[in-house]
Amino acid sequence: MELVQQSPTSKAPAEWFTGDVWWDVICAGRPPSRMRVNLVRFAPGSYTNWHSHILGQTLHVVSGIALVGTRDGTILEVHPGRTVTCPPGEEHWHGAVPDRFMEHLAMWEGADGDDPETTWLEPVGAEQYKGPRTRA
Repeated sequence: MELVQQSPTSKAPAEWFTGDVWWDVICAGRPPSRMRVNLVRFAPGSYTNWHSHILGQTLHVVSGIALVGTRDGTILEVHPGRTVTCPPGEEHWHGAVPDRFMEHLAMWEGADGDDPETTWLEPVGAEQYKGPRTRA
């Protein structure tokens, strides 16, 4: 057993996000573990760029209201206690509604070898962010 030393909270890279986003690394597993878990805090109206994860991603909303969008135009409105799974390779984005902070646990697995865990793409357009929502 090992008590893990907590890393300081850090601001997420501006080239991957619109708006202010901060995270705490909860787990960055060492081999043979590939587990990754971050607690991510989004300011109102902030969200990720389009991106995908080689082995998929699971998002568990802790507080606030999350939006999770996919390339087909689907935008899920996800409330606290709900969990969304994005399959491997699915291009998606996620963030906070315009008028509330949002926190979620982001969980994914590291890749074997030199393959990137996450592929970051272009910013989400304002019209895409404002699209019609489906309450999850």
